Amino acid sequence: MQQNKHLELGCINTLSINRHTPHGLFLESLDGKDVLLPQAYITEAMQDGTLIDVFLYTDSEDRLVATTLQPKAMLDGFALFEVVDTAPFGAFVNWGLAKDLFVPNMFQKTPFQVGEKRFLKVVYDEKTHRLVGSEKLGNFFDKRPKGLAPRKEVTILIIAKTPLGFKCIVNERYEGLIYHSEIFEKIELGMQKRAFVKTVRKDGCIDLTLHADKEKRKDASVEKVLALLEQSGGNMPYNYKSDAQLLQDVFGLSKKEFKRSLTALQESGAIEVKETGIYLK
Repeated sequence: MQQNKHLELGCINTLSINRHTPHGLFLESLDGKDVLLPQAYITEAMQDGTLIDVFLYTDSEDRLVATTLQPKAMLDGFALFEVVDTAPFGAFVNWGLAKDLFVPNMFQKTPFQVGEKRFLKVVYDEKTHRLVGSEKLGNFFDKRPKGLAPRKEVTILIIAKTPLGFKCIVNERYEGLIYHSEIFEKIELGMQKRAFVKTVRKDGCIDLTLHADKEKRKDASVEKVLALLEQSGGNMPYNYKSDAQLLQDVFGLSKKEFKRSLTALQESGAIEVKETGIYLK
């Protein structure tokens, strides 16, 4: 364990036990600044001069205070929070500490209701110098994804359900979307899962799939159609209207797979589809 040089709000700090008082322990960073760990969190093993890990936040009077409890999310972290109270100026959510996390009205997309769950990011409010929750996550995403080519495996956190699908945080930095048509299992807010990149859009958002094998099958189907077309001299008498059994016999593909492959090849500019068949360009 290495002692913190400074006290850091919203983070786990490793601090030295400086002295005992009736109210609790005072913990110290290397720069000599101290913070109170209230009596409720003290154990017999905590002796002067030893190092302990604590989380720092502010109490109801905006004083820096330490706790040995772990919050649902720390500074710049994301989590699903339950709303426990509302007020004219904002709402309060349970984040696992003695003091609830405040979410100002300006950081809410829609008014909060007690009992519901909202996905929030813990941020530092420059005006009040407090940690608060924010539902407006758009500003926190990196819009320039790097190293995320199609079929690349990523980690995702499900944060919201939309008419199109489920919004995700990708690799803790980027915004992603899994369309409803790509989902064949139960998905819930707050889930962490493995996923695979389908495409990276111009706006920086990433389209995802939960099934790498599905993308591999699509690629294999496209390659099969292209290979047979090349072997046949660059043209074949089949198109979107061809008989399903005939396509199965010739290409070994279902009609749906064949049509999807034609579309992919056409969009890439590799082929041209006519009434008389398909042609290499």
